[in-house]
Amino acid sequence: MTVAVVFDRYGAAEVLRLDERADPLPGVGEVRVRVRAAGVQPFDVGVRSGRMAGFVPVTFPQTIGQEYAGVIDLLGPGVTSLAVGDEVLGSTMLAAQAQHVVVPAGNVVAKPPELSFAQAAAFVAAAQTASGALLELGVTEGDTLLVHAAAGSVGTIAVQLGVLAGATVIGTASPANHDYLRSIGAIPVAYGDGLVERVRAAAPGGVTVALDAIGGEAIEASTHLVADRQRIGTIVDDRLAAEHGIRVVRAGRSPTRLAEVIALAAAGKIILPVRPYAFADVVEAHRAVESGHGRGKVVIVVEE
Repeated sequence: MTVAVVFDRYGAAEVLRLDERADPLPGVGEVRVRVRAAGVQPFDVGVRSGRMAGFVPVTFPQTIGQEYAGVIDLLGPGVTSLAVGDEVLGSTMLAAQAQHVVVPAGNVVAKPPELSFAQAAAFVAAAQTASGALLELGVTEGDTLLVHAAAGSVGTIAVQLGVLAGATVIGTASPANHDYLRSIGAIPVAYGDGLVERVRAAAPGGVTVALDAIGGEAIEASTHLVADRQRIGTIVDDRLAAEHGIRVVRAGRSPTRLAEVIALAAAGKIILPVRPYAFADVVEAHRAVESGHGRGKVVIVVEE
């Protein structure tokens, strides 16, 4: 038997519970991973709360979780490129917050020994979103990149990838996170009234591209700062994106992009702080993500 996080109805984090169920078995071209750590992201909160009910179908009791790191413990028929015992990470759909997950063999990425399982799981979604967003927005040397919610998981990686690409990076965050943003290469700017003026003061040469991970006033501010609206992207606010004619950046899953960012992390060129929670404390982990506060990435440690 295996244990998974499930919910029987939409609602607050308290609807989550641990449920024992039959071990999943891999089919042709699949592997089973013994999950050691699983990330928690706003998408999970949206599904669990019911805010995404019209877009993401569920079947109660519904499992949850999109990102994992662990050890392969069973191979499906036809899998020859991987072996039992391989340490891997990757994406799945509404299944990662569990002791086991079954995934296509082609979707997993090797976990570097330099990263813990919690660190590896933390990077999965944020690495693919941030790298894909900067690729779509065409961030390159000489750009001045504005990253909203820069202390979060996507923002943290976007800042560092922007710096590595040769861009000047400005990051919005609460004052408590300004020293942190400086440590990863960004010029910090506080949220709130006067945001546009503060950004202009920090970037007297102008802002050429913006990535939004918070929505609302961040999008409004970006439209006053970036001349080309096709170089403004949001990952969270479709409504304002349509209203202002900016990009909605979907940045789909890509094991290739994930492997590239993980290699940078293993080499110490990118960091992402981890906020670990025990498997039994999944409710608190979801609350932490839902609060919208905190630095880095919330991760559930499924097994030490």
